[in-house]
This record gives sequence, C-alpha cells and structure tokens, in this order.
Amino acid sequence: MFRILRGLAHKYFSDEEAVILFLILVTGTVFIIWFGAMLAPVIASLIVAFILQGLVTKLNALGVPEGLAIVGVFLVFLGVLVGFMFGLLPLIWTQLSTLAGEAPRIIGELQSYLELLPEEYPHIISAQAVSSLYQQVNTEVGHMTQWLVSFSLSSIPDLVALLIYIVLVPILVFFFLKDSEVLLGSISRLLPPQRPMMLKIWHEVNLQCANYVRGKAVEILIVGGSTYVAFKLLGVPYAALLSLLVGLSVVIPYIGAAVVTIPVAVIALFAFGWGTHFIWVMVIYGIIQALDGNVLVPVLFSEVNNLHPVIIIISVLFFGGIWGLWGVFFAIPLATMLKAVFSAWPVKELSSSTAPDQIK
Repeated sequence: MFRILRGLAHKYFSDEEAVILFLILVTGTVFIIWFGAMLAPVIASLIVAFILQGLVTKLNALGVPEGLAIVGVFLVFLGVLVGFMFGLLPLIWTQLSTLAGEAPRIIGELQSYLELLPEEYPHIISAQAVSSLYQQVNTEVGHMTQWLVSFSLSSIPDLVALLIYIVLVPILVFFFLKDSEVLLGSISRLLPPQRPMMLKIWHEVNLQCANYVRGKAVEILIVGGSTYVAFKLLGVPYAALLSLLVGLSVVIPYIGAAVVTIPVAVIALFAFGWGTHFIWVMVIYGIIQALDGNVLVPVLFSEVNNLHPVIIIISVLFFGGIWGLWGVFFAIPLATMLKAVFSAWPVKELSSSTAPDQIK
C-alpha cells in the first residue's frame, strides 16, 4: 500500500506547483464550506463584479476610459437592483400571496380532475392512489400557506440582514471593479513566481466561466422577460411569478424546464380550463423553450466547452447538495473549473527503471 501511495504521489505531486495548487483548492473549499454563510455578501459581490467586468472590458475596447466605463456599468447595476427591489420583487410577493390565498379553490378543482382519472383509466390508476396524491398535495399547500402567514412574524432578523446586504453588496461591487488589478496583483504575489500551470488553468477558467456566467445572466433576463410579456398578453394570472420561475429554470439544464412546465400548465389549466386558450399558452411556452434551446443557447455559449449531460446532472446534484441554490447555479462553472484543473494537471510518467520497483 505504501509503495502504491508513493507511486501516486510521484506521478501526480512531483511538481511543486501542483502541490501548491492542491493545497489552495483544499483550503479554499474548506474555507467556503465553513465561512460561506458569514461571507455571503463578499462572495455575492465577487460574482456580480465578475459578471460586470466583461462589460467594462468591452467598453474599454470601444475606447471608453476605464474610470468612466466602471462608473457607467456600476450605475446600470444599481438601476437594475433598484428596479428589482422596488418593482419586480413586490409584484412577485403579491402574486405569491394571492396564489396562496386561492390555493383552497385550486385544490378543490384539482380534486375534481383527479377523481375522473380512476373512472377513465381504471387499469392505470386507482381511487386509493388518487386519494393519497390529493392528501399529499393538500398537505404541501398547507405548509406553504402557513409559511407565508408566519413569514412576517418570524423573519424580521432576516429582513434586517437583507437590508445590510443591500447596502454592502453595491459598495463591495464598486471597489472590486475599481481595484480589480490591485487585488489580483496582491494575490499573485503570494504565489510562486513561475506558475505556468496556474496561469493556464486561470486563463481557461476565466474564459469558460466568464462566458458561461455572463451568458447565463443574459439568458435568464431574455427568457424571463419574453415569458412575462407573452403571459401578460395572453392574460395568464401570476405572470411575474411564472416568468421568474421560467427564467431561473434555465440555470439547471434539462431538469429546470421539465419541472417548471408543471406549475405553468397547472395555473393555465385552472385559469382557462381545457380549451383553445390553454393550448395557446402551452404552445407559446413551448416556442419560448425551443428558441431558448436551439437559438439563444448556441449564440450565448458558442465559446463554452460542452459537458456531457451526465456530468451536468451529477454536478448539479453534488454542488447543489453542498451549497444549495448557489451550488446549483454555479454547478457547471465549477465542473468546468475541475475539468480545466484535471486537463492541465502535470502527470510525471514513471521511467522504465522505476516502474518495476513501484509494482513489486
């Protein structure tokens, strides 16, 4: 066993830079797991600044001075943040509260639909199964309603923390944009002067993750915005809430669209019943999903290396289990980073003189 471990160490950790990089990855992962909640505003600010840096770079390429580009991009970010906090968020909360109030009526209509299933398909579904499903749905809706009622009473400390984050995040984003080169230079001085592998991984991760994160932010805005306009024109209730869900669903490839289709179909069904209007809603929703997958995604992510669907699903499950919603959102960038690390990791082949000694 000792010889096997020695052989692995000689093969994968014979390079000093590889050892340093391994220690950095382990230390960073442990630090985020233990202190991630405490440093959530800093991490969120880094992510936002990382996204906005691409706009600053493009403005610089067009001849806009760096200081003016930073100020302009930051003001756009503040405008979007204020619009979300005072425009979209109250609307979504109002629609969510209204939906919770109408839950008993929806449950009653759902029960009437479910009771017809055993009569029409007796060999596929039984009355007992329908009754069990109805009770489970009723219980989950009751929990959601109870949470909405108790939210205003039990989450005042969370609201205070949210207000603090709203103040801290814009300030941190501005300084991360303004002093990005200074901060990166300070970090680079702590690393070895000769670091070709780290530079290769950094350039690959910066290219892939930057394109992915910025493209995904644009995709969320386009898909969510087009869904809101379409649902509003079709008269679909809770259009803001549904468009938010549809926009966020693009974060999880393959799974998100399938899951969000259920609430879209349910609300459209109870609003319009089985008929032409319901069909039009689902057709328009299907067109938006088709354009997203076949037009928007290839345009936005043309420079991003594609990962196998199995790798994507495993990454979403793994990182989502560790870091929750943030882990789900950054599952693909993290998987891309790991792929870049494995691709650039130096592997020292065993010489013919030492190989037999390793397997004796």
